Amino acid sequence: MKRMENIFDLSKNGAKKVYIDGELFPIRVGMREISLQNGEKVLVYDTSGPYTEENHTIDIQRGIRKVRENWTRERFDKQNFHTQLWYARQGIVTPEMEYVAIRENQGVTGENRITPEIVREEIAAGRAILPSNYRHPEAEPMIIGSKFLVKINANIGNSALGSSIEEEVEKAMWAIKWGADTVMDLSTGKNIHKTRESILRNTPVPVGTVPMYQALEKVHGKIEDLTWEVYYDTLVEQCEQGVDYFTIHAGILQEHLPAALKRVTGIVSRGGSILAKWMNINKKQNFLYTHFEEICELLKKYDIAFSLGDGLRPGSIADANDEAQFGELKVLGELAKIAWKHDVQVIIEGPGHVPMNKIRENMDRQIVDCAGAPFYTLGPLVSDIGAGYDHITSAIGAAMIGWMGTSMLCYVTTKEHLALPNKDDVREGVVTYKLAAHAADIAKHHPHAMDRDNAISKARFEFRWLDQFNLSYDPDTAIAFHDDTLPAEPAKMAHFCSMCGPKFCSMAISQNIRKKFGNAEAQEELVADAQTIAAGMQAMSERFREQGGHLYQ
Repeated sequence: MKRMENIFDLSKNGAKKVYIDGELFPIRVGMREISLQNGEKVLVYDTSGPYTEENHTIDIQRGIRKVRENWTRERFDKQNFHTQLWYARQGIVTPEMEYVAIRENQGVTGENRITPEIVREEIAAGRAILPSNYRHPEAEPMIIGSKFLVKINANIGNSALGSSIEEEVEKAMWAIKWGADTVMDLSTGKNIHKTRESILRNTPVPVGTVPMYQALEKVHGKIEDLTWEVYYDTLVEQCEQGVDYFTIHAGILQEHLPAALKRVTGIVSRGGSILAKWMNINKKQNFLYTHFEEICELLKKYDIAFSLGDGLRPGSIADANDEAQFGELKVLGELAKIAWKHDVQVIIEGPGHVPMNKIRENMDRQIVDCAGAPFYTLGPLVSDIGAGYDHITSAIGAAMIGWMGTSMLCYVTTKEHLALPNKDDVREGVVTYKLAAHAADIAKHHPHAMDRDNAISKARFEFRWLDQFNLSYDPDTAIAFHDDTLPAEPAKMAHFCSMCGPKFCSMAISQNIRKKFGNAEAQEELVADAQTIAAGMQAMSERFREQGGHLYQ
């Protein structure tokens, strides 16, 4: 892992890690501060935890610091450990709630800021979750809800066909470097437990899993041997390790299967297909549904959140918004209400492939059927012909559904459906989805969402090239593209770009106009000239009409 020691170096991009102190609790919230050439500073949300601190050394065996360890220890010492939902319902603001409020504000104070009380209210209402298994104290508090910044998840995980523990930890680190808000470990094959342990101990963002994958590995992939007891033991194992949220396909029922099997692409969710086959073999109802309250009681002990669904998500746009998908959605809404009775936090997983004209219906139905619980969607992909470019076809749908109210977006890489992604695929997927999420934040008028855009626009007009690079989501790529044509260092101060050149740059021309007519006296003269010209044109028009309006005499 030595080669990763410098991947979090912020200094080359004019940035550094800074901390904002809490007012209610003795907490320190990490942010990224970007210093601009004009002396201004821009604070931005940072998911990298301690990795971007000066002189931080990566040590997989040791892991990273446990930022929440003292908070949970104090609660257990006082015999006062409950879920974040329970505290919120009791009117209690926790350190975690103040922490996420500070993060969401990105250093902005005054009007329109997110307060700890707003965080508490949204969690209490079930409209937001703060995933925080006390066994994963390395995770910095974050929030998922429609009133807050749209978050993104990055899927990682080894498979029976390839990858290693080190590679998966590297992918997790790589994902958070580029801004992933959570990661899901979807490992299959060997070493699932060890892989997950290493990921958890080295990841400062919430980690999710699909427990069904490991449960099936325990019975050597034989679905007919899968039992509730095996699954429950797997849940306990992952709870103890520190997983923050579980994808649990408890909403797919026997009565949904006839409609699902008529689809163009059938059941594309791995968890959904496993349970469908199990129900067919055993002629019984989904054991995750029948044992749901037992799962609630277990998750409550650790403050683990449900991610309910998406066993019947459409795998093609032809199958979008069908009877099977919306039938499952209704069940998920019923299960969410049961979880809330147990003080367990819930998000609802949504569709995968949906054409643009059907996206709105998904969001509207989810709000009604699931009582406003946060929505978490894969894309959706708005077209099925983008093999090799599905990060783009999905980001189009992701930006749209994020604007409409979805709280978290699951990224798609260039290799979706094609191959296991490498670290470069992870970077491209994460950056693409951060842009989709940011576009959604702007569209839904999140407080100060445009501040960074305004800063980079100002830098662009003033030809502050370094600021343009450093304010972008991927400075390295921006610099590389610029240097392909204009590699010389003086070009980073030039008042033109390679596309326009020195004589045809519209912004340079605009600047010259502004210099000539920027003062009040020059502007008055310009207006007077324009008025004189307009008056002359009017006089000529009247003379033309008086002479009969003929073009030729």
